[in-house]
Amino acid sequence: SSGTSWRGEPQHYQCLQVLSHPGKYHLFSPLQQTDLNSFLWTIRRDPPSYFYGTIHVPYTRVWDFIPENSKQAFQESNIVYFELDLTDPYTISALTSCQLLPQGENLQDVLPRDIYRRLKRHLEYVKLMMPSWMTPDQRGKGLYADYLFNAIAGNWERKRPVWVMLMVNSLTEADIKTRGVPVLDLYLAQEAERMRKRTGAVEKVEEQCHPLNGLNFSQVIFALNQTLLQQESLRAGSLQVPYTTEDLIRHYNCGDLNSIIFNRDTSQVPNFNNVTLPPSEQVTAQEIDSYFRQELIYKRNERMGKRVKALLEEHTDKIFFFAFGAVCFNGSQIHQSLRPHVESKH
Repeated sequence: SSGTSWRGEPQHYQCLQVLSHPGKYHLFSPLQQTDLNSFLWTIRRDPPSYFYGTIHVPYTRVWDFIPENSKQAFQESNIVYFELDLTDPYTISALTSCQLLPQGENLQDVLPRDIYRRLKRHLEYVKLMMPSWMTPDQRGKGLYADYLFNAIAGNWERKRPVWVMLMVNSLTEADIKTRGVPVLDLYLAQEAERMRKRTGAVEKVEEQCHPLNGLNFSQVIFALNQTLLQQESLRAGSLQVPYTTEDLIRHYNCGDLNSIIFNRDTSQVPNFNNVTLPPSEQVTAQEIDSYFRQELIYKRNERMGKRVKALLEEHTDKIFFFAFGAVCFNGSQIHQSLRPHVESKH
């Protein structure tokens, strides 16, 4: 982000609103960009501060759809806060360390043999396919398949199984095609640095990392097995992805604040609840889902809300711009978690 451009690539979507639903059909009317919801909330005080809901996709895919009031709020702010400081080398190295198995252990030592073999086979398939997944634009920027595979999966034998599960989820053709362009929150962090704004983070790496490492072994094996089953079915052509990155981008660009899809993006954890599972496995899936929801959404929001309040009280004369994952503001969660601490207006 060395230039001063605030534009992305031109995009074309048609966002529709339901006008009525007489009988069995709906009438739709195209919405203008000015009519769409923004992901901006104003914190009522003098001077004001702002919450902004981000999304974990390349910024070029959403930038043209972000309303002017949100960009203006970012420009006006003195201090920009994120969940984590993604421009800080310590953050990146701490995230990497947190994902590793204890010293001397390898994945082969801890995984059931069948799952280890299937995982190895799947990663070999990904490595083989990756050159055909890369776009001409990526190659033009000097981004090559071998480099990218090693950057994402190079140390996979040393990772804890829960992080391998998340890694497998991100090694899809659609996700690979998005690599090489900063995601929206990273782009905002880079822009804040370029504009010489003060930046900070409301979370420590350990607070994002430890809940994932807190799943018990049988839950982790269940999650990894389900993830591999899904990827194997996709490879065999017997399964359609229930939602795609494109769906996520469309919902965001159309200002859809309530879509369930945002829960998938921001917690970055797949949902294992599936009606086709046998009852005993459905119980495990529900336990994992509710654990992640509690730890990675509700408890985090509560903690972040308290820290936001403390920052606002400490710097009463500053304009803050808090850029957090959109799921923090999805539905009633902002009321439950952030509202008790600060009064805000969408």
